[in-house]
Amino acid sequence: MRTGIAVIISFVLFVGGIVVLGYATTLPAWQGLAFFGGIVCIALSIAIPVHVLPKFD
Repeated sequence: MRTGIAVIISFVLFVGGIVVLGYATTLPAWQGLAFFGGIVCIALSIAIPVHVLPKFD
């Protein structure tokens, strides 16, 4: 059950990060912060299954 929830959260973070990266170029202000936030979301979406899930097995 935990694995399924973690996969869904990781997928949402990954897609959300890509969306934020896409919108970062259209923002009049805070472009750098939005771009950095998108990179952080994508990094977290990869870190959850790689580093966190093996600890629960």
